[in-house]
Amino acid sequence: MSFPHGGNILAVCRQRGWNPAEVLDFSASINPLGLSPKARRAIEQAVDRVVYYPEPYGDSLAEVLAEEWNISPAQILLGNGATELIYFLSRVWRQMPVTLAIPVFTEFHRAFPHAKLVPFREPGRLPLRGLLVLSQPNNPTGELLLPSTSLRRPGITLVDESFLDFSETPSLLGASPNLLVLRSLTKFYALPGLRLGALIGPESLICTLRRQREPWQVNTLAAAAAVEAVRDRAHAERSRTLVATERERIWDRAQELPGVMLTETHANFFFAQLDYPSRALCDFLLERKILIRDCAGWPGVPGDAVRFAIRTPEENDRLIAAWKEFRWPPA
Repeated sequence: MSFPHGGNILAVCRQRGWNPAEVLDFSASINPLGLSPKARRAIEQAVDRVVYYPEPYGDSLAEVLAEEWNISPAQILLGNGATELIYFLSRVWRQMPVTLAIPVFTEFHRAFPHAKLVPFREPGRLPLRGLLVLSQPNNPTGELLLPSTSLRRPGITLVDESFLDFSETPSLLGASPNLLVLRSLTKFYALPGLRLGALIGPESLICTLRRQREPWQVNTLAAAAAVEAVRDRAHAERSRTLVATERERIWDRAQELPGVMLTETHANFFFAQLDYPSRALCDFLLERKILIRDCAGWPGVPGDAVRFAIRTPEENDRLIAAWKEFRWPPA
C-alpha cells in the first residue's frame, strides 16, 4: 500500500526547477507562524555543541516536556519524529494483532501493512485485544473521536495526537491504564526539518519500551530548539489564535467554491470532499505553485477528497482565489 506524503516541496521544486520560496505548500500542516524566534536563537547557540554526542535518550528535553504536560519524565519516550516512533513500535510489536481506526495517518498503513481496518465512526466494531490505533483530531478529516468510543480495553490503545496543540481539545492521556499517546513536536513548533516526536504513557509501559530503544534518536539542535519552543508560550498563543481565526474565515470563504464540502475541523487543516476528480484539482493548483494533499484512495476516505493546511491570511486568500478559477470539466 503506497500513498504520496505531503510536504514534499523540495522534491517538487527540484523536478520543476522552482525556487521553494515561491511555492505555497498547503500539503504539510505546519504552524503558519513558523519557528519561534527563541527556538531559532537556541539553534544558533547550540551549533558549537554538535561536536559532542547528545544525551542518549534526551532526558533534559523530557524534563521540560514533562513540566509542560504535567506528567513525570519517566512517562516520555522521545524519537526522531512521530513517524520514527511509529516504525519503532511496529518492530517491537511485530507479532501483536493491530487494528487501525480509519482514516488515519498514512504511515501507520506502511508500518502495519497487515492491520485490520475499522472505521473510527463505528466504535462498536473495534476489537478489545491487540493494538488499536486512533487519531485525535483525526488525520486527515480533523474530526474528534466519537464520545461513545471506549478507550478502556484490555489491549494497548495508541492515540495519535500530532495535531492536538492547534486545538483547545484536552489530551486523552490517562483515559486508560493501557493508553499511549503519540505527539509530534514538528507540527505546532514548526520543526519538521529537525524531526522530533514523543510517546507518552504509563511509566511501566514506557520503561519496557525504553529497554528496547536505540539511543541518540534526538539530535542536539532539535533538543535545543524544542526546549525554547515549548517555553515560548506567547508564540504558542499567537499561533493558536491565528489558526482559530483563519479556521472560521476559510470555512466561510469555502462556501463560494462549487462542488466542495468541508468537514468541521479541530486541527490546522481542512478536509474537503469533492464532486470532481481530486487529482485534477491538485494538478491545476500545482501549475500555480500551490501544493495540497490528494486524499483519494486513502482507506476510510470515500470518493475524491483533499486536505489543505491553514496558513497565513494572505496565503489562504491566494489558495481560495486560485481554487475559484478551477473548472470541471475543463472548458
